Amino acid sequence: MHIRLFIVFLALAITSFTWKEWHSKLVELKPDGRLIYKPDSKGNILPDFSRVGYETGNVPIPDIPVARTIEPGPQAADQIQQAIDELAGKPLNKLGFRGAIVVKKGRYAIKDQIKINASGIVLRGEGMGTTLVAEGTDKRPLIQVLGEGSIKEIKGTRTGVRTEYVPVGSFSIPVVSTAGFKKGDRIILEWNATQQWIDDLKMNRIVERPGTLRWQVNEYRFQFQREVTGINGNNLIIDNPVVMEMDAKYCSAFIYKYDFNGRIRNIGIEHLNCESAYTADTSEDHSWNAISFDKVEHGWVRNVDARYFAFSCVNLGRFSKNISVLNCSASDHKSIITGGRRYSFNNDGQQNLFMNCVAKDGRHDYVTGARVCGPNVFYNCKASNTHADIGPHHRWAMGTLYDNIETSGEMNVRDRGNWGSGHGWPGVNQIFWNCVAGTIVVESPWVSGKNYAIGIKGKKVPGRLEGRPDGEWEGQGQEGLQPSSLYQAQLKARQLSLKRN
Repeated sequence: MHIRLFIVFLALAITSFTWKEWHSKLVELKPDGRLIYKPDSKGNILPDFSRVGYETGNVPIPDIPVARTIEPGPQAADQIQQAIDELAGKPLNKLGFRGAIVVKKGRYAIKDQIKINASGIVLRGEGMGTTLVAEGTDKRPLIQVLGEGSIKEIKGTRTGVRTEYVPVGSFSIPVVSTAGFKKGDRIILEWNATQQWIDDLKMNRIVERPGTLRWQVNEYRFQFQREVTGINGNNLIIDNPVVMEMDAKYCSAFIYKYDFNGRIRNIGIEHLNCESAYTADTSEDHSWNAISFDKVEHGWVRNVDARYFAFSCVNLGRFSKNISVLNCSASDHKSIITGGRRYSFNNDGQQNLFMNCVAKDGRHDYVTGARVCGPNVFYNCKASNTHADIGPHHRWAMGTLYDNIETSGEMNVRDRGNWGSGHGWPGVNQIFWNCVAGTIVVESPWVSGKNYAIGIKGKKVPGRLEGRPDGEWEGQGQEGLQPSSLYQAQLKARQLSLKRN
């Protein structure tokens, strides 16, 4: 009896020692599910990432009724595109959908590509039994979802930001005038760099080598897409937070209403196996992306397995917004192993969510490109047999959460200097939360914000270049971080707040 009691007490002691819960100094989870953020001396807090993905995470992805079924056969590939084109001519229902095209189990040789350019269409397979193969030597996406147009400012709606400083995490923007704005307006929060920003960030000093492009001020104009949720005096209340501090010394800032005629929405790609036909392990004359989205909002890719592509399973372009990429996998890339290849899950858009994904044999498996406007989230994703690092890649992404990412390789946010064509600082307010990696670099840029490593398990190593400011590190190697997922805690806190109100 005494031995049993001793074993029980020992087990409890070990568990207590190993799993002692702790909270970040930046945010605390309360027993009722509320999150209390701790501002710095300027008022900056960690941004709220809870509104990313399809319909901002407020509703589950719908199961859309079948409009057309495709059976295997010699003309099946043509029939898939024909069905999409025919469905595009049908009216949208009250929920904004036209229907789902189901591709039955079988192997389908796609000699060109599958194109979706109208709203409300879902392409659905029957899981691993439905295989779409990109044949031929063209470097095109197997499935291309592409709308039209671009952001167009509505004339006469522009107003200036009426303060010297707006902190990170803020939902309230002081403006010169709220006249003409109302709840529900789609707006652009525009941030235009000054030369002093380039100078103080030291991106005018990138060490030159053949092909190096130092940063130019006219290339750094960020257009954050937001919606007005309320008006309080001379303040516009917006749906998603500021993800980079707005300092009048470093930017001119404006708000205006916009149109995006031609952008499509309510697109789903699901339950498919995608392959690229190749001739050798280093072959490059074949399909590069299984699925690409651009000029699309409120869509999803789920339960898609991609093999043998040179670039990605899912590639979200600059004008992809509120896209959920769920339960997808990328493996066995076929290409040479060098720059611009094997970006398993690539995001250049905003308010997008990658969740429960798996990558193998990639380079930059969960990655953002240049001038990426957040918030964006990579959550609960894994990578193995990696050939490069996970994290923001180059030229300034803003407001990305890497939450519970696991890799045996590298996770980095650092000044990349003259790598590539002059990558420089890859981003700000990049948060690594409760991640596991072999080695980790987290540096903060000289100006405009910080980068964070909270509850990281892995070896901290120096960055590529000396003298860069260290990031904000907390609880390295320490188990028991609460909340264990910042994204899930923020989503739950928002949902609880909606119920209370």
